[in-house]
Formats: sequence, structure tokens, C-alpha cells
Amino acid sequence: MQKNLLNLRTRIDEIDDKILDLLNRRAEIVIEVGKAKAGKNQEFYVPGREQAIYERLRGKNPGPFPSEGIRRVFREIISASLSLEQPMKVAFFGPQGTFTHAAAMKQFGFSAQLVAQKSIPAVFDEVSRERAHYGVVPVENSTEGVVSHTLDMFMESDLTINAEILLEISHYLVSRSGRMEDVRKVVSHPQPLAQCRKWLEENLPDIPLVDVGSTAMAAQMVAEDESAAAISSEMAASLYGLQIVKERIEDNPSNFTRFLVIGKKMPAPSGQDKTSVMFSIRDEPGILYRMLEPFSKRNINLAKIESRPMKKKAWEYIFFLDMEGHAADENVRIAIDELKGYCQFLKILGSYPRAR
Repeated sequence: MQKNLLNLRTRIDEIDDKILDLLNRRAEIVIEVGKAKAGKNQEFYVPGREQAIYERLRGKNPGPFPSEGIRRVFREIISASLSLEQPMKVAFFGPQGTFTHAAAMKQFGFSAQLVAQKSIPAVFDEVSRERAHYGVVPVENSTEGVVSHTLDMFMESDLTINAEILLEISHYLVSRSGRMEDVRKVVSHPQPLAQCRKWLEENLPDIPLVDVGSTAMAAQMVAEDESAAAISSEMAASLYGLQIVKERIEDNPSNFTRFLVIGKKMPAPSGQDKTSVMFSIRDEPGILYRMLEPFSKRNINLAKIESRPMKKKAWEYIFFLDMEGHAADENVRIAIDELKGYCQFLKILGSYPRAR
């Protein structure tokens, strides 16, 4: 029995040695790719290429290694490889332990330098001033809707959307003691409080709720207050040494948040893209119908329509539109040009690979 176990471990060691050799051979090629890109002034981060790698490997996987594990393993391989080409600095809406932090880690891996910012405008500013290569900001939640600060920033910024990230959101009630009976107040960001409203009403009906700037900030506060509990991520609980009182307390078990990666250049078409635009239209009869007609007659699927009031003009609105396809695709380009004829202004926010 012991001899058989030793033989199996020896076989695993031999395979690990081969994997290590292949990783270094892959890294040598990545360095050559970096040199080739530098000569042509090409972007070293290509989200469409990464998505294609994940999809190809998942499709070829015969098992028993889990398909989701393949993405996590290759996320770190690609992250480490990119760091060989150029150290990547990514700003995110922090602090550490927020869901935006988790989304940035999911997209860029542990080898990227992730830098927390105190606000969404600060993330845009870091990328605009080229103190960070990319930024990660939340844009909408499947339960509570859009993050208005992010949409507002696109009205002022020239940055473009480079990728989107979908993250399943699970909320944890955490405290220093881990006991429900010790909770005298619950602290969190307004969105998680809203997403857990029913659970809180049923389980902590007379406990006051306190709004703070982020779930991580809530965890930081609770780490110094034994009478308080926070609604935060499991990662934040671990970072700040808190105990889990109750896990997965969100009212909707299918709770996702969409995040955007922002940068200075629009990615090339990947074949599985989404395009986002913002525009304002002239106020006249039938204008909303004509606004959508260019996409309908070309069979372009619209994934989202959102409106925001213009800050400088009362009762006038900015529309945000997500559609399938890349701005370089002929049918998308023509549809956007036709829409532009009805608009006071129109701005393409980016074309980027669709999240899976």
C-alpha cells in the first residue's frame, strides 16, 4: 500500500516537472511576443485573445480536471506571463476586500499590481493620467440596477471600455464574535443592504442599518466594534479577521454584478463582442422608435438601454445602449451612423469581448 502511494506520488512529481518545463517554454515565447508588439506599438493586454484561450481549452477539456478550474489556472499563467512583457498596474474602486477588488483579481490575476482608489472618479483619473494601465469599476447589479457614478463618469471621460466582468455576488454577515445575539447594528454599503433587505427584516428586524462607502470599509469598522456586524464578502471577512455569522444572506440567489475594465484604447474585434454607446436625442414625436429602428432592421440585438438625466439641462436625458457586435463590424457601424443622425451628440464608449 505504502509502496503504491510512493509510486503514484513519483508519477505526479514527473508530471509537475514537465508542466514546469512547459511553463518556462511558454514564458520564453511570451517574451518574444512582447518584443514583437513593442516594435509595432501594439497593446500587450488583449482581452479578446485571453477569452479565446479560455474557451478553446474548456472546449477541449475531456476531464476529470474541472472546466472552471482550467480558467483559474490559466488566468494565473496568463497574468504571470503578462508581467514578463510589462508590469501591469490596475486601479480599482477599493479598498481591498470589496467585490470590485475580487473582480479585478478575477480579470487580471495575482501577478498584476492592483491599486485601490477611494472613489470611482479616482479610478478614471488614474487611468487618464497613465498612472495605471487599466481601471476596474462596477456598473450594474442584477438586483439593484445601475451604478450611477460610473455612467456619469463616461459623460466626462475619454476612456474606453476594454472588457466586462461578471461576478456572482454572495453576501456574508460577519462580526468579531460570529454570534447573532451580539449584533446591535449592521453596517454595509447601501446596495448590499438593499440586496439583503428581506433577510434582515426576518432575522434582525429591530437592528439599525448603517450606510458606509463600501463593504470592505464596513468590515474594517466592525473589526473594531464588537457590537456591530457587517455585510461583506467572504474575502473581506478573511482580510480583517472576522467570523462568519451567516453566509449567503442575499435575497436573490442569482445575484450578479457587472464590472467594466477601462483603458485608453479600444480592443480589436474578437468575434464575440459587445459595443456600448451614449447619446442624447432631439425631443420630437416618434424619436424613441426611430432611435431603435437602425438596430432592428439590421437584426442587431440590444442588450441594455439605460437613461440618465443631463446634469446641466433639466428634463433632458443621456441614453446608454449596449448592443451585440463590434463598432468595426459593418452592420453595427452603419446602424450607429444612422442613429447619429437623430442625436444631439453620440459617443462610442467601447467595443469589448462579452463576458461569459
